[in-house]
Amino acid sequence: MDAESLLLSLELASGSGQGLSPDRRASLLTSLMLVKRDYRYDRVLFWGRILGLVADYYIAQGLNEDQLAPRKTLYSLNCTEWSLLPPATEEMVAQSSVVKGRFMGDPSHEYEHIELQKVNEGEKVFEEEVVVQIKEETRLVYIIDQIDKAVAIIPRGALFKTPFGPTHVNRTFEGLSLSEAKKLSSYFHFREPVELKNKTLLEKADLDPSLDFMDSLEHDVPKGSWSIQMERGNALVVLRSLLWPGLTFYHAPRTKNYGYIYVGTGEKNMDLPFML
Repeated sequence: MDAESLLLSLELASGSGQGLSPDRRASLLTSLMLVKRDYRYDRVLFWGRILGLVADYYIAQGLNEDQLAPRKTLYSLNCTEWSLLPPATEEMVAQSSVVKGRFMGDPSHEYEHIELQKVNEGEKVFEEEVVVQIKEETRLVYIIDQIDKAVAIIPRGALFKTPFGPTHVNRTFEGLSLSEAKKLSSYFHFREPVELKNKTLLEKADLDPSLDFMDSLEHDVPKGSWSIQMERGNALVVLRSLLWPGLTFYHAPRTKNYGYIYVGTGEKNMDLPFML
């Protein structure tokens, strides 16, 4: 959700229990504006909160003029002081994917994981148990990256792609119609496309290259991983992810108000295919 309309956005998403205390709201509103100024971002999004056993991580993301350029991610434990996280690397993904369970809420906390590594001694090769230390900050980077790739979404038309490549905010976007807002095909993954590249020319024939340049939610696997509901007398559409419980997207049809927020433990629902 955009930091400039934070109070309205939190109000629209509050039906999912995503509210914050008045103190936290005030701190966020002020500190995120300072983040935007100091880091010279084009936009700042309040991404959400990852719940820890000792403390919670508040997450924000900075966007440059090209909206699909890699986003800069920051975290805070008090909604006032923000620390920049490094981008996710393949090494981070490999390390952190083995860590399970709740976050502690301490960036310096280290998880221990035992790995079997091959050791050569002359002509003999044997396996040795090695204890690998994984920092919670590294795991935080990995989880945010996974959630972004899987369930960060925007409505169709909110962004447009120029013929020269960069993607910008569509200033003429006035919201989806009520009938469009009820369809999963009206929502896209807020990232570079993956499935779109595999479509045939015939499948792309009816697509508008300036608007339909991202992957649609309608073909997400497993099918049924999104819950879509109309609330407040059809004045608000709410999408919730069943794959990453805690992710809520909202859009008020025929208005520019839309956004998403994640409030959860950072744990993926691995049992979802068996629940559908």
